[in-house]
Amino acid sequence: MATVRSLCVYCGASDRVDAAYRQAAADLGTRLAEAGIELVYGGGRIGLMGRLADAARLGGGRVTGIIPAHLHDREIGHHGISELIVVGSMHERKHLMFERADAFAVLPGGIGTIEEAFEIITWKQLRLHDKPIVLVDIAGYWREFRALVDHVVDSGFATPPVRGLFQIVDSVDALMTALAAAHEPNLAAQPDLV
Repeated sequence: MATVRSLCVYCGASDRVDAAYRQAAADLGTRLAEAGIELVYGGGRIGLMGRLADAARLGGGRVTGIIPAHLHDREIGHHGISELIVVGSMHERKHLMFERADAFAVLPGGIGTIEEAFEIITWKQLRLHDKPIVLVDIAGYWREFRALVDHVVDSGFATPPVRGLFQIVDSVDALMTALAAAHEPNLAAQPDLV
């Protein structure tokens, strides 16, 4: 089993969302702090991102935020966390988040969150990593994501094993269980899916 010491969490920057999403973000921050797992996230102080980071810090956890300068300059960077890294671009942000994480979790979010989920799954498909990826399907949020992946496979644009590049769970508790059961990354054992 792998030891997950740092978790990159992708999630939305909006608070105008279902209370269940807001609660899941706070619960995950608390659980990461309790487990001694560092939170690596997008560095924002608003929306689910802010709730996640605040809960992790309140619980005594380490929180690393990585934010591009153009977002930081809009005053949404979170300066109440362990470390806030300001980078030059979204590409730098995503690469540094990837480098600092042992695994990835995806909470509900908008277009940017969906893009991040697809990108990290694509990187795994291309054998750039073999880190665990878990989508947390609060209130069925990721149901259509799974349907879209199924449609891609059914239409012949991907092979069925692509479905195994990520896991979907229905709660923060199930995410923590999945992280505890995660296997050590092993690119040599990963099938060629391209």
